[in-house]
Amino acid sequence: MIGLGACATQPVATPVQTSASMQGDAARPALARGWVRSELYFGVGEESGPADRPQAKPIGEAQWRAFVDAEVTPRFPDGLTVFDAYGQWLFRGAKEPNRLGTKVLVILHEDTPQRSADIEAIRLAWKQATKHQSVLWVKQAAEVSF
Repeated sequence: MIGLGACATQPVATPVQTSASMQGDAARPALARGWVRSELYFGVGEESGPADRPQAKPIGEAQWRAFVDAEVTPRFPDGLTVFDAYGQWLFRGAKEPNRLGTKVLVILHEDTPQRSADIEAIRLAWKQATKHQSVLWVKQAAEVSF
C-alpha cells in the first residue's frame, strides 16, 4: 500500500498598518488604521416649512461646485464622495417639519487634530457663505483598505 502525505502550509501573515498611512498595491492593499469616515450634511434645496419662518434660497449646482472646489478639495485633495439627498427636521414647538434638498459629503481621512480642524473650517465656510445655522457632522471610526 502506498501512502500519500499531505503538505499543509501556513498562510503568510501580512503586516497590518498601525499608522494612518496608505501603503500597498492593488494585489495586496494594506489595511489603514486610525481613519474615520466623516459625513457632512449641507442644506442646498428649496426649503419648505412653516409659513411663519423665512425660507432659505436654494443653492444651485454651480454654487455648490464652486464651494467644493474652493473649500473642500484644497483640504482633502485625495478624494471625496457627494450624494444628493433629502432631509427634514422638526424645530422645537413646530407642528410640521422643515424639508430641504441636501448634499451629503463623505470624506475618509486620518483621525488627527488637523483633519478635524479642516472639517470645522469647511462647516464654518458653508455657514458664512449661505447664512445657514448648521452643517451636521457625523464621524465614525473606519478601517479602510486601498
